[in-house]
Formats: sequence, structure tokens, C-alpha cells
Amino acid sequence: MPTQIEDYALIGDCHAAALVGRDGSIDWLCLPRFDSGACFAALLGTPEHGRWLLAPAAGGLAVRRRYREGTLILESEFETEAGAVRIIDCTPLSNERWDVLRIVEGLRGRVAMRMELVIRFDYGSIVPWVRKTDGGTLLATAGPDTLELHTQVPTRGENLKTVADFDVGAGERVSMVLNYRPSHEATRSAIDAEQALADTQVRWQDWSARCSCQGQWRAAVQRSLITLKALTYAPTGGIVAAPTTSLPEQRGGVRNWDYRFCWLRDASFTLNALLHTGYTEEAVAWREWLLNAVAGSPQDLQILYGVAGERRLSETELPWLPGYGGAAPVRVGNAAVHQLQLDVYGEVMDTLHLARMAGMPSEPHTWQLQRALLDFLGTHWKDPDEGIWEIRGPRRHFTHSKVMAWVAFDRAVKDAEAFGFDGPVDDWRAARDAIHTQVCERGFDAERNCFVQTYGSKNLDGSLLLLPLVGFLPPHDARIRGTVEAIQRELPQDGLVQRYATESGVDHLPPGEGMFLPCTFWLADALALMGRRDEAEALFERLLGLCNDLGLLAEEVEPGSGHMLGNFPQALTHVALVNTAVLLSLPLEHAQQASARGERLLAPRR
Repeated sequence: MPTQIEDYALIGDCHAAALVGRDGSIDWLCLPRFDSGACFAALLGTPEHGRWLLAPAAGGLAVRRRYREGTLILESEFETEAGAVRIIDCTPLSNERWDVLRIVEGLRGRVAMRMELVIRFDYGSIVPWVRKTDGGTLLATAGPDTLELHTQVPTRGENLKTVADFDVGAGERVSMVLNYRPSHEATRSAIDAEQALADTQVRWQDWSARCSCQGQWRAAVQRSLITLKALTYAPTGGIVAAPTTSLPEQRGGVRNWDYRFCWLRDASFTLNALLHTGYTEEAVAWREWLLNAVAGSPQDLQILYGVAGERRLSETELPWLPGYGGAAPVRVGNAAVHQLQLDVYGEVMDTLHLARMAGMPSEPHTWQLQRALLDFLGTHWKDPDEGIWEIRGPRRHFTHSKVMAWVAFDRAVKDAEAFGFDGPVDDWRAARDAIHTQVCERGFDAERNCFVQTYGSKNLDGSLLLLPLVGFLPPHDARIRGTVEAIQRELPQDGLVQRYATESGVDHLPPGEGMFLPCTFWLADALALMGRRDEAEALFERLLGLCNDLGLLAEEVEPGSGHMLGNFPQALTHVALVNTAVLLSLPLEHAQQASARGERLLAPRR
């Protein structure tokens, strides 16, 4: 039985990320650049595919763990018959180097400890050449990559792994630092572990103190923002959807995707969350990443990009990895990059509109880029596409995609009117009106009084909860009310919402997956906008209760067991948490007015 997804903790330094299990094992470690190969892949395979265990020799799970307040520094406490220890894990924040720092602190008695380091590059497939320097530093090299282990503890080789056995007494501290460098660069001196820990704590706490959110949900919002910051690639400002690949949406299933990329559709949600909580610098960086990524011919617009704006993200299967709990195949890259998803045009236009309304300065070429996108959309909005859920099957007329095409033209009209930008505004108004009419005629089931997933179908879809949030119709409209009530009747299980009924066969995959947490947050948003605040707050509190002990959330939750499913931690889930908390903190009239203006939750002006 693999470690449950919710039993992992995230550490990261805005260049790379790792998952630390409750048993003291780092089972997933991506090298700098989230989409680069993992050198620890036990998460998707076995210990022989790479991991770093540091725990009491007697074994067991941490009895307590926490992040230091306002940081991503993890503390895990272990109890044994001989005493107790605390393991401190972090990736020091630095613009010049990349390290994983682990410190064992003796709390009581004297505890025998065990360290096992299994380094495998390229997702567990390459055994490195391991040697020691004259100074005792362990070097592990394979092709372009080298890891260096610095520790005062004697180590030895054993069955293609590096091991150490040592004792820690009360008040003693033993440090281990794993440094990454390109193999063509010279060996680096070790960092001062204690100083690096102290500096990292100060930097995280200084950053966290900028959070402007107040009220009863501040702690949850701050933890979500720290998680989002950790999922940011500092050199570019891009934010990955998750630091992992192929954590399944169904146990033992095939719904296993690589999420270590940046999705355009997350842009406006993320920008709104950052602006509302005081992180303007990060919002600017995210917008600039977006502009750089989408620059070029509009017909070449992709739905996702690499953290530096890379476009070539070919999907490959890794047959030597059995997958998390046997969920195969393990995939790297994402074939959805080749799909047509019309909603992303609306997300880009909405993001840039939010930025302007918040007073963020923009480059002169931005409007020209937007006009080019609108020219393409004006010709293609009537086309079928693969939709928000990246259906791997025939293209269809997805209602959500058409609504977001409406958003694109609506925001263009608003920007032209508010800021005096030039363009064929009358044509944009005509396109906006035509889309609205078509959606209300073909995407609405009058018999059931609800919008449906695709034109002419009977299927519901959690993305339809976004209609009042983007201002397509006011939240009190009978058609919105009917849609929300239909979704509440037909898509929930255990009080949470599915994306859609996978039993319908719409995605040509075996049925069954977890309950989708972002959709459930969107339901809370819709209920709040409809004036059903008590229900919205109760649902929000239910969602907060699904966080693991460290405040982290995956993409989905398994009905019945409550175990997390999908890639972890999931940026969109944490963004949705922040935005729902912000919405619930606003007066109802304010939120409804912003929705009616088509401004999600109107980003605050600076």
C-alpha cells in the first residue's frame, strides 16, 4: 500500500519541489525547473527508483508535523521507546544554488537513526556513478546532472544506495544537505545548514507578512498562498498546476496526467487571488509570463506551456514505473497541448482586463496582441473544441467554451470603452450578442431548466457553475438558479461535486474518478452570489476540513474514503480556496455588482 497522497508534505524553493512522506522519506524530487526529470521517483515506483529516507531506525510515522508559521519549513516529530527526535526539512531560498536541507534534532533520550539515499536520474531509470571526494563529499553523476551530499555523518555504499546509521541525543543536531548542480560545473562548497535555515525562515515570513487577508480564514488563505508561491518558477513567474505527474484521479486507473506545466485557464483565477491578497509583484510576474507565452500567431495559441514558456511538451509513457498504487501508465509531457480549447481565449482576455482594472501598467503591444487573438476567435468561436476538461475524443460544442468566448468579446468591449482602445468595437458587440443568444438557445435545456455540458446533450458539467462568476447571467436569473440546483442534485457525492458524470462516456475513458475540489469551491461561490450565504459558508468549511494536517489539498477526493486523488498539491484548488474566502468576506451587494459587471471579484485598484 503506497503512502496516502495526503500524507505528503511539500517543500520547495521556487525552482524545484519535493514531497516528504510522514515516514521521513522524500519520495519525489524534481530537479530545478519543475518539468525536468525527477531524481527521486519512489512516489510512482519503488524505493529502488529513487528516494531519500531519514527516520528513526525503529521506523514508524511522524506523530506530529507542522510548517513553521508563515514558512515552507517542515518539522516532523518521531517518538520511539528510546526517545524522540524532530526532523526539519526545507529547500533554502537562494537565487544562486539549489539544495535540500535536512536536520535531525534530538528532543529526548538517545535515538538510533537510519539514512538511506537512493539516487536515480530520469525518473528512476538511470543509476549514477557515485564516488567520494577527498573531503568526504558524496558525488552522484549521470550525464548532465550531479547531486552532492554534504554531512558529518559517515556514509557507506550498500546495494546501489548510500546508507548511514547514527545516534542523536537530546539537544544534538545533525545536518545533511543535498546540492544539485549541472555536472559540467565545479564541485560546490557546502552551505552553512543552520544559517541557511535561519535565512530561509526570515525570507518566508517576510513574504507571508505581506498577505492582506484578514478574518476567520486568514490562516488557510496564507497557507494556500505559500503553496502557490512554492509552485512558482521564480525566473519567469510561471505557476505550475502541480509539482507532480501521474498521481491518479482514480485508484489503479488510467486517468494519470502530467501537471508540471502552466495552464492559461488558471490565469485569471490566479491573478484575482494574488491581487486580492496583496501580492501585486507576483501578479505582475504572472501576467508577464502569460504575455510572453502567448506571444506569436493567434492560431498557435496553446492551452498550456512550460514554466519558461516552452511549447514542445510531447507526451511520453514511462513503462519502467508501475505508477502510484499501480495506476498506469505514468506519463511525462501532456498531449492536451495540441488540443483546441476555445475557453483559453476568454481566460487571457479576462486576465488582462482584470489587470487593467486593478491599475497594473501594461506594455503598448498588449492590446495589439489581444486584437489578434480576437480576430482569430471571431472566425473560430463557432467551431467545436475539446473543452475545459481536455476531453480526449471527438470535438464538441461545449457550453463553457462558448461562454468563455463570450467573455473574450465582452472584456474587449469593456476595455475599449473604459480605456479608449481602438478596434472594431461594434463587431465585438455583435459577436458577444450572437454567442450569448446561441448559448441560451442551444446550451440550455428548457425542459430541465438548466444549462448542459454540450449543445443538445442532457449531461451536466461543474464548469457551468462559473456562468454567474464571469457575468454571463446574473446569479438571481432563473436559468442560473436552475443550473445550480441541478448540479446540486445530480453531480455531488459526499457533499462534493464531480466535474461531470464519467459514466456518460463523453471522455472515452473508463468511468470513475474523485470529486473535483475546484468545482466544489465554485459551487460555494455560486451559492454565495445567489444570497445563500449560510450554505456557501457551510460548504466552504467542509472543504477546509478536507485539507491535510498541513493545509494542503490535491485536485480530487475519493468518495467514501476521503483520501486525496490527483496531482498534489494542486494550484487551482488552492487558488479556488483563496478566491472563495475573499468572496465570502465581501458584502453580498459588492460581490453581486462585480459579477454583474463581468469582473469576477473586481480586483482592487492600486
